[in-house]
Amino acid sequence: MTSRRRLAVLLLFFVIGAAVAVLFGDVLAGRVPADLGPRDGTLAPCPDRPNCVSSLAHDAAHRVAPIPYSGDGQAALARLASMIADMPGATVVTRRDGYLHATFRSRIMGFVDDLEVLAVANRGVFELRSAARLGYRDFGVNRDRVTALAAAFAAAPP
Repeated sequence: MTSRRRLAVLLLFFVIGAAVAVLFGDVLAGRVPADLGPRDGTLAPCPDRPNCVSSLAHDAAHRVAPIPYSGDGQAALARLASMIADMPGATVVTRRDGYLHATFRSRIMGFVDDLEVLAVANRGVFELRSAARLGYRDFGVNRDRVTALAAAFAAAPP
C-alpha cells in the first residue's frame, strides 16, 4: 500500500471515528452513578473492575494515597477545585461542604469518568475516588489522573 493510500485510509478511519463520537457521545458518556456523594462520612467503594481507584480501597489494585492538606479545608478544597477545573476535559459539577464531584470527558470518544474528593478535616486529607462510568478497563487513566493531581497540589504553594 502506498503512503498516499495509507494516509487516505487513516483519514477515513478518523472521520468515521469522529462521526461515531458525535452521534453516540451521550451514549458513551454513560449514566451518572447513583452512588455518588458522601454517605456516612465516606465515599462509595470501587466496583470489582480495574477502572476505578480510591484512597479508601483496601486492595492494592484500587488503592491510591489520599492527598494531604494543611490549614483551612475549605480553602484547600477551593485550591484543588481550581486545579481540577484546569485539567483537560474537566468539569466541576458539585462543590459543597468539603465535597467535590468533577467529570472528565475523553477527547476522542467522549467517555466520562467521575472524580470525587472528600475533605476529612480531623486527618487533614482529601479522600479520593475516580472511576470510569463505562467499560471494564481504563488503561490506568484514573490512577494517572489522581497521581498527577496529587503531585500538582503538593507542588503548588497554598
